[in-house]
Amino acid sequence: MSRTDDGARRRAQAAERRAAADYTGGVYGSMLAASVVVGAGTLGSVPRVELVLLLLLTGIVFWVAHVHAHLFGARLAQRRLDGRTVAQVCREEWPIVKAAIPPAVAVAVSPLLGLDLAGTLWFALAVAVAGQVGWSAAAARRAGASWRLVAVTASVNLVLGLLIVVFKLWVTH
Repeated sequence: MSRTDDGARRRAQAAERRAAADYTGGVYGSMLAASVVVGAGTLGSVPRVELVLLLLLTGIVFWVAHVHAHLFGARLAQRRLDGRTVAQVCREEWPIVKAAIPPAVAVAVSPLLGLDLAGTLWFALAVAVAGQVGWSAAAARRAGASWRLVAVTASVNLVLGLLIVVFKLWVTH
């Protein structure tokens, strides 16, 4: 294999890893956001601004944790870490934070929709679950899966999201 072919193969593999990380982080981040909403709902009255910050800051903390874990793992594997590698890992894990944004926006706009706190929590939870289903379906489609497999992965993620809803109902009642 020529040096050009090897470089092209490595670039293609890196692109595949980035795409997989985008969707994995998005699904994970959406599930994390749903869990934050459920947890916040058990606290009683939570100001919306605090819930928005909690969603975004939790996403950021988990993003940092994932970046640290990947970089620490790379060091344990004795791979050289440079600024480019750190930036790449930061980009690959960023969807964890991106997935927290739609539920946070849902909380922020909920007063405009006339929602009380309970309605706000349900709205944010629905947005997070929809994000989880959407990220998983997009991942399957991008990977070239059949429409049947896209439906299966979306359904599995919907069931996981609905489990979070059931847990919310169980914890708050």
